[in-house]
Amino acid sequence: MYVQKRGWEKLAIRAWQWLFLFAVLSSLAAAQDTAAQKPAPAGPATTGVRPESYVIGAEDTLSIYVWKEPDMSKSVPVRPDGMISLPLVGEIKAAGYTPVQLQGVLAEAMKRVISDPQVTVVVEKIASLSFNIVGEVNHPGYFPLTRRMTVLDAIALSGGFKDFAKVKKVYVLRTGANGTQERLPFNYKEVIAGKNPQQNIELQPRDTIVVP
Repeated sequence: MYVQKRGWEKLAIRAWQWLFLFAVLSSLAAAQDTAAQKPAPAGPATTGVRPESYVIGAEDTLSIYVWKEPDMSKSVPVRPDGMISLPLVGEIKAAGYTPVQLQGVLAEAMKRVISDPQVTVVVEKIASLSFNIVGEVNHPGYFPLTRRMTVLDAIALSGGFKDFAKVKKVYVLRTGANGTQERLPFNYKEVIAGKNPQQNIELQPRDTIVVP
């Protein structure tokens, strides 16, 4: 009887050990599945502009990488005067060039301090091609203007009107080359009804849409 009891105890211990091992393995498998499903850290943001055709403007931010020269590789803003500042090189005009063209300009300037510089220029943030929408919309602020966009497109992008927006009195403020501002009316009710479609103008960089 004692031997039989010892046998049952051994079987119970063995069964408990197997259950414990199974529980541990199940926990490890679940942890691995969770890790596999966890999204990888996001890489650096990209503006998606074409480096051979996009023209750099004031207030854009550029990422400049010089191969094997970490001290000269940095992120720099384009100042309102169109210039950027780089270590050992000084002031360089960036506005008006494409990223590919600026790579050549920077490489030529860097030859004074390093041999055979290999330069890459990436547009990290676009601010020169943007418009602003303010007032009674759900998401006011600055938006990139990297494709054709009308006033209606901009209103949709900003989340639409708030409840008490004066949709018949929307207007676009546009600054001319001489610094003067032009006020262009936009009557939402008329435009969506097919009246005065010319008011749904194509936006230009630095336009401001005002929604009273």
